[in-house]
Formats: sequence, C-alpha cells, structure tokens
Amino acid sequence: MIVVLDASVIIKWLLADPEKEEHTDKAQKIMLSVIENKLQVFQPVHWLAEVGAVLSRLSSRTVIADMQELFALELPIANSNMIYHRACDLAISLNHHLFDTLYHAVALEIPNAYLITADQKYLHKAKPLGNIISLADFDL
Repeated sequence: MIVVLDASVIIKWLLADPEKEEHTDKAQKIMLSVIENKLQVFQPVHWLAEVGAVLSRLSSRTVIADMQELFALELPIANSNMIYHRACDLAISLNHHLFDTLYHAVALEIPNAYLITADQKYLHKAKPLGNIISLADFDL
C-alpha cells in the first residue's frame, strides 16, 4: 500500500502521549511499517517544514532531535506541477489551507495512494473526493 502521512499523523508518532493525543499507537505502528518498508510512503515537498513548525511549538525541548530523526528517514518526495495544480484546486474548492491539500493532492495524483490523516476538519470536507483515510479507521 502507498500512503501519504500528513503532519497530524507524524506529530502523534513523535509526541506519543496517549493522554494528550488519540491514536498515537496507530501512528507509531504506521511509522514502524514505513521504516520497515512494509508501507510505501510519498510526501509533499513541505512536510518536514510543517512538522518542524508544529514541533517547535509543542515540543521545543526535543524538536532538534526529532527533526534529525525525520530527516534521516529520507522519505520520498512527490513534487510535480500536477500535484500543485491539484492542491490549489482543492484549496479553492474546499476553502482549506494549501498545506493540507498538498498532502491529499499527492495521494490523488499517485495511483493507489491514500492520505492518512487525524485532521477531522479536513477529512470531513475531503472524504467525498476519495483516497483519504482517518487515522482512527486505518488498519495495517
């Protein structure tokens, strides 16, 4: 299976605090599957910067180590004109931030790819478009 992991999932993996964040266990299983090459992943070009921005606010003591760990994963980047075109169309039609729609655009442009998200607001808007799964509903 090919997946795109938005920042909401990656943050849960790194923070791993079930009392503050739901489904951290699922996020950890997904990331372990990515590391073990059991899941193929593609990310939009901005994913690391977005995760770093969130970690700087939520986990300032560990952000440097966390970013080094994420960078070392060398997750493949999907970056094309069609992805940006699709992301802009999504941002306009859904009235949503481009950074969120870029993840979904990758999943929509790569055959058989699915965005996994914990962002319920985006999920509710975008679910009818397909290729998107809630972290809560994702099973390996």
